[in-house]
Amino acid sequence: MRFTRFLLGSALVASLALPAFAQSKENERIENSGTVMKEIMDIPDNIPQSVLDKADCVVVLPSVLKAAFIVGASYGRGVMTCRSGGNMRGPWGAPSMMALEGGSFGLQLGGQATDFVLLLMSERSASSILSSKVKIGGDASAAAGPVGRNASAETDVTFRAEILTYSRARGLFAGISLAGSTLRPDNSANEALYGGKKISAKDVVLKGVVPPPPSAKVLLETLTQHSPKHT
Repeated sequence: MRFTRFLLGSALVASLALPAFAQSKENERIENSGTVMKEIMDIPDNIPQSVLDKADCVVVLPSVLKAAFIVGASYGRGVMTCRSGGNMRGPWGAPSMMALEGGSFGLQLGGQATDFVLLLMSERSASSILSSKVKIGGDASAAAGPVGRNASAETDVTFRAEILTYSRARGLFAGISLAGSTLRPDNSANEALYGGKKISAKDVVLKGVVPPPPSAKVLLETLTQHSPKHT
């Protein structure tokens, strides 16, 4: 009987600890995404200002940082934040957890630990990705993003592409093709992050049903500092 009570007590403790652990893991992922974005925007040849100012949303997928992430040949996890408001012209809002899967990006980079940044350049691409799995370069047109502060968004590539993609590996930041990969909301991670609430990624990002967690401070401050307004 005593052993049975011990097992029941252990199970109760575990059931309470698991949600807290999951929430902590997602908060760490958001913090690491903020660190990645800040470091990228601090380098000389970063994302062009005119390109970032035209982006509706930003997706950041950090590489292995403090053993909190796995980004290898086929899987990466991170966050997506969009400009708030019905026309996506307001401040950067609460993040949704995202997952990048498939494709050949792991092979292209030699399996190295890599950070990815994706700029969503249209409301259609943002809405599609927040609703379901989207194939990059298939369901949504994509291109390697231009690099350099003096590079212009007024090019055929940026006009045509709904998603501009970047990578940072071995200290080098550059545009990269992620065609063939898929991007989707990580709904279980969202549930863990926002206290067990079953809310959709679209409600989080576009409807603002929850406030940004404190862990998003660096990410949102960095984006606000470098691109406070949509142009």
